[in-house]
This record gives sequence, C-alpha cells and structure tokens, in this order.
Amino acid sequence: MEKTIADLRKDYTLQGLSETEVDPNPVIQFKQWFDQALAAQLTEPNAMTIATATPDGKPSARMVLLKDFDERGFVFFTNYNSHKGQELAKNPQAYLVFWWAELERQVRISGLVEKVSATESDTYFHSRPVNSQLGAWASNQSEVIETREALEQKLHELQLKYQNQEIPRPPHWGGLRVIPTEIEFWQGRSSRLHDRLLYTRLNDGSWKIQRLSP
Repeated sequence: MEKTIADLRKDYTLQGLSETEVDPNPVIQFKQWFDQALAAQLTEPNAMTIATATPDGKPSARMVLLKDFDERGFVFFTNYNSHKGQELAKNPQAYLVFWWAELERQVRISGLVEKVSATESDTYFHSRPVNSQLGAWASNQSEVIETREALEQKLHELQLKYQNQEIPRPPHWGGLRVIPTEIEFWQGRSSRLHDRLLYTRLNDGSWKIQRLSP
C-alpha cells in the first residue's frame, strides 16, 4: 500500500544528550557539534534557517550560510536592502535553526542582531570568488526583475567594468551578527522522547542550563 505523508516517521537512536556531558558554555558546545558535523562530511553543515519578523509580527524565514561564530555571536552576510535586511533593521531580533539530519541533531539560537564592522565585511567580501563579489553588485536582492537574461547581462557588464581591478564592497552588502540570548541543543531519541537542553544567558553573562520536555 502506498505510504502517505502521515506514515513517514523515523525513530532516532544514535545517542543521547546529558547535562553532565555538555560544556557549560554553549558556544563551545556548538563548536563541538559543528566540528562533528564537519567530520561527518555533511553537505553544507553551516546552512541554517534564519527567521525574522516585521515590527507588526509578520514572520518570514529562509536559508543562509553561517560564515563565522565566536563568543560575540553567529555571523552571516547579506544584502542589507533584502527583505530580511529590512526586517532586521526595523526589528533586530532573529532565530537561527541548524538541522543535521544524519546526526539526528538540531540547534536553535535566538538573539539580537547587529551589523558587523566594516572591516569584517570587507575582509569576507574580498575572500569570495570574483563572480560572487560582482553578484553582490548585480543583484538587487528580493526585488522583482523582468528576466534572467537582464540579470546575466548586468553581471557581464560588471565583469568588463572591473576586469583586472579590485572590486569594492557594495555599501548595501555586509555581515550581520546574531548575539545569542538562548541556545537550545536537541538530540533525537527513541519514542519521540528527545533530549533538549536550553542555555539561557543571565545578566552577568553566564549561562543557565535547563532540560526541556520533548
């Protein structure tokens, strides 16, 4: 008999997650999990969903790529005039979600958002492939365009304009840092009794760890 969507399910059995095993610092714990995702050779382990909202509460979400993280927060790069850029300018709060299916793991990160420094944005911009740098100029991200050909023609014109020249970073393009206030680590377990550990940042900068019911 043909399966329906309701029939699709998987029992998670790889491993557990204990308060006694995790690092008291969630950024260090994230690095441990991220390094394990790299070692497992997952496809784009830095891919993450970022959810934003307008000031009146209309949500939106899309996939982006994590490009750096440390104690200050989690960094990605974008066009500041894009839908997410405009939403974050007006309502600088975001939620990040990583899903590493092969490891039966999820990480959720919520926090405030700020622009990274111009130096950080410049450094990353110039590390990108040339056509990616030009693409940041060619694309008015999230705006309606008439045809694919018009976009490709604009890229071609920029290739000629900046041939054998350093490409300046567009002023509307750069990095954003999510400064975490909560980080949740989720490990799939059998019978849907998953392990969920929530780190909450306290006023003194330390972190409180709590176990959540699945």
